[in-house]
Amino acid sequence: MLPGLCLAAELDGTQLSPAWAVPFIGMLLSIALWPLLAPVFWHRHFGKIAAAWSLSLLLPFAVQFGIMPAAAGAVHAMVAEYIPFIALLTALYVVAGGICVRGDLRGTPALNTCILGLGTFLASLMGTTGASMLLIRPLLRANGNRREAAHVVVFFIFLVANAGGALTPLGDPPLFLGFLKGVDFFWTMRHIFPHTLFVCLSLLAVFYLIERYYYLPRESLRRAVVVSDDFVAPRLSFDGSMNFILLVAVVGLVLMSGLWKPGISFSLLGTPVELQNLVRDGFLFVVVFLSLWMTPKTARKDNDFTWGPIAEVAKLFAAIFLTIIPVIAMLRAGEQGAFSSVVKAVTGPDGQPVDLMYFWVTGILSSFLDNAPTYLVFFNTASGDAATLMTTLASTLAAISAGAVFMGAMTYIGNAPNLMVKSIAEAHGVRMPSFFGYMGWSCTILLPIFIVMSFLFIL
Repeated sequence: MLPGLCLAAELDGTQLSPAWAVPFIGMLLSIALWPLLAPVFWHRHFGKIAAAWSLSLLLPFAVQFGIMPAAAGAVHAMVAEYIPFIALLTALYVVAGGICVRGDLRGTPALNTCILGLGTFLASLMGTTGASMLLIRPLLRANGNRREAAHVVVFFIFLVANAGGALTPLGDPPLFLGFLKGVDFFWTMRHIFPHTLFVCLSLLAVFYLIERYYYLPRESLRRAVVVSDDFVAPRLSFDGSMNFILLVAVVGLVLMSGLWKPGISFSLLGTPVELQNLVRDGFLFVVVFLSLWMTPKTARKDNDFTWGPIAEVAKLFAAIFLTIIPVIAMLRAGEQGAFSSVVKAVTGPDGQPVDLMYFWVTGILSSFLDNAPTYLVFFNTASGDAATLMTTLASTLAAISAGAVFMGAMTYIGNAPNLMVKSIAEAHGVRMPSFFGYMGWSCTILLPIFIVMSFLFIL
């Protein structure tokens, strides 16, 4: 009866002006400025502010283009992107938050570097969110008696919440989207392993040097005892260890949704809903329930587990996924869209992709637009065909993948675990940098490493 709805979810970016990006920009500025200007107000009302920016897009859009196109765009953003996104994050947050690591951990430079190295390795196996939620609380407890701990969390975001997830589709949402589009599971590991090794080893080395600077001459421990900096292997135990089995179940569900293709789907206002994705998301919530039911209460209590961090991410990213709709549409429109200059920047005079520009443009936009949809835009800009991108344009896909994953660490909103780690650290009393303060760290530390890496492996 309404055939137009079949295409309603695909917004024509050629009809949009840059003014439609204002709600998204306003959302980003709110995240950046409100915590600085009015932190108490922001903490109490950030959900309402996020809702206001979402409505500032949807209501004018409904007036200009019609209620059904506005509803179809919102449904597509929520059903096809946001719900799978938040379902996976919630499952990893709850399951990893139920594993309490106990032991005599003491935050020395050597131990902190080892924890960051372990988290970096685990990130590609259990996802950046899973690795972050598993290790951030033990790391914070180990450094709870230190005055200077914010830099430890900043590097944790760089490594565990971002760069460490660059090797498999399980590691980071952009790579999972590529996997669903047909990129082989081990393709990324084969093609950007040198990039990842260079970035991660460089960051670990820089972190250790900064740690020595803070810890040895400047760090004053709260205990009036002399503490040796020698590394002593801690005695560790785990409470809530059944959650490791549930983590394996989460990984299995993600793999299942990419490998099992029953060909059964239905359309919801123009958005296809496939059976494998329904099964995955449904069972992810079952995993959440099982984790809450089976985990000893002492494990979550000792972890200081609260719903605050995931609630903050859920509310803010719901607004981001909604307000980003016209931005992604204008980018997808290519040279016919309002952001044609961005598309032209990644294409040479001969019409061939410029790998170095793909890395930097994908990366810079991933810093502010969330790296998952940004990856998908440039995946489609380069070719959109996985077989071509894995062969003829392999270097271009490697540049897109590296830019999306690595530069998700440039801001708090580049990758979802960033905000969760920040929120948990602040709940533990760590004075984290502001939005721009964090960017000061990322620009100073990450950009030089990315410049060297791009000349070594991409140019």
